[in-house]
Amino acid sequence: MTLNGVGIICALATEARHLGPAVERIASAAPRQSMGAGSARPIPLMSLQDGTLLAVSGMGCAAARHAAHALIAAGARALASWGMAGGLDPKLAPGTICLPDEVLSEHGTSVRTAHYWRDRLSAAVGRRERVHHGRLVTTAHLVSSLGDKATLFRQSGAAAVDMESAAVGEVASHYGFPFIAVRVIVDGAHDILPRAVTAAADAAGQIRLWQLIGSLARAPADLAPVIRLARRYRSASRSLAVMARSAPPARHAFPAVPDAVRS
Repeated sequence: MTLNGVGIICALATEARHLGPAVERIASAAPRQSMGAGSARPIPLMSLQDGTLLAVSGMGCAAARHAAHALIAAGARALASWGMAGGLDPKLAPGTICLPDEVLSEHGTSVRTAHYWRDRLSAAVGRRERVHHGRLVTTAHLVSSLGDKATLFRQSGAAAVDMESAAVGEVASHYGFPFIAVRVIVDGAHDILPRAVTAAADAAGQIRLWQLIGSLARAPADLAPVIRLARRYRSASRSLAVMARSAPPARHAFPAVPDAVRS
């Protein structure tokens, strides 16, 4: 299969499944040890039907950075961070698609997304779904409480929060490659992330069912928020599926004018 030069990083397999079937598995080279890429272990990469490379990294910046380097070693020349996010702006409902023009890190650095890529994807999906631009902030830990969400919104001005996009953007910027973040809000600014859910999530972001059941048995008050979060997740999944069908990340990844790569 001919690759199209685009690499997508998803933290979770459940986020990646909306992009469609992976038609072949690619044995990636170990990423170069630059910019804190992490261990030298090879990362298994997949190829989608349109020739896009895909890496399911697991949660967090270190994992996303490692995956971004692996994608570049395998031939990617544009990077997209794809998946779900927590809402910080009270005006944004679960299911809102965020195509941020800027991604902030906890350390105060920022990366701009490729404006031509963002604008074209936004035009493609905007007739069907709510699309928000503005800022996305990346943190090292889940932001679960209402108070923490309000504080982060006030301090950063970001509409949403995730745990990977800043790292992906930093790697793309280092190489001078286009970068975009595609995030859909799951839990809104007025939704807590129940402790039962966060305690039952493993490093790859998968929910360990029996641990979740045990957590709910110890904290039955979490049951209602868990049910509400499940409804939010279904809404976000629908939006992510619409995004994948209407505006897959590989579409418009490269500008017509080479100088527009640096946006």
